[in-house]
Amino acid sequence: MASTHTQAHPSGSSTGTQLLDHPGPFAGHGPFGGSADESAPPAADTSRHRMPRQTRGTAPLLGVTAVAATLGATGFASATPAAAPAVETPDETPVALSADPGLALAARIQQQADSQRTAAEETARVQAAQEAEAKRAAQVAQQEQARRTAEEAEKAKLAAIKLPVRDYRLSAHYGQSARYWAHLHTGLDFAADQGEPVYAVGQGTITSAGWAGAYGYRIVETLPDGTEIWYCHLSSIIKGSGKVLPGQQIGKVGATGNVTGAHLHVEVRPGGGAPVDPETWFEQRGVTP
Repeated sequence: MASTHTQAHPSGSSTGTQLLDHPGPFAGHGPFGGSADESAPPAADTSRHRMPRQTRGTAPLLGVTAVAATLGATGFASATPAAAPAVETPDETPVALSADPGLALAARIQQQADSQRTAAEETARVQAAQEAEAKRAAQVAQQEQARRTAEEAEKAKLAAIKLPVRDYRLSAHYGQSARYWAHLHTGLDFAADQGEPVYAVGQGTITSAGWAGAYGYRIVETLPDGTEIWYCHLSSIIKGSGKVLPGQQIGKVGATGNVTGAHLHVEVRPGGGAPVDPETWFEQRGVTP
């Protein structure tokens, strides 16, 4: 039996294509050198196995190319994922945005951590500077306080009034009268042994030292406020001039001048004027003779 096969027409001026019968086993030339028509089976047999001829019209036949195009425009195109958008930065090659939300979140967290770390470092730096400044200010204040305390202590020391004799007894008071005084007693007498040290009662300057008649050997000390302190009947003068401090030895107890025994006669004369009661003057300055 002959198989069905379409034989193409030879190329010619026709623009169409016909679907031809499949060639038989004797396509081309027959065994006897004849044409295909001569060797073809009877028409009655071939009509059962031959496809009807189709004439080529003007419309193109739907072929593989058209099918491929249709599929590419529909199914293939819809199945292909869309490309990620590109971000262009100045002077840089466009790069695609990351579609991974985890990376974006990690980047934001890292940025926030960097900002927090920078803020923490700045806060620590400012706090350290403030603490250093506070410490320095405290040290300055402490040094200033120490200086002021020392100054006040020195001033208090210099302003302190001390008794002129340490081992004594009071033998005569201010305003007393006696037969051997021409006037009322103008000072305070400290009875003490001959040669007992005599000390300056306060900070001042020795403005006079030497023999003074009935007062015997005398030292006159002038205090900063102008008050004069007279030390009389001395047996010797140790400090005859210059500045002295409270408690500094300036002479020794004696019995020179108009006396009945060894003692120190002390007079207090504010502003170098008339004498006042030495006992009251001492007590006003916290010292009790």
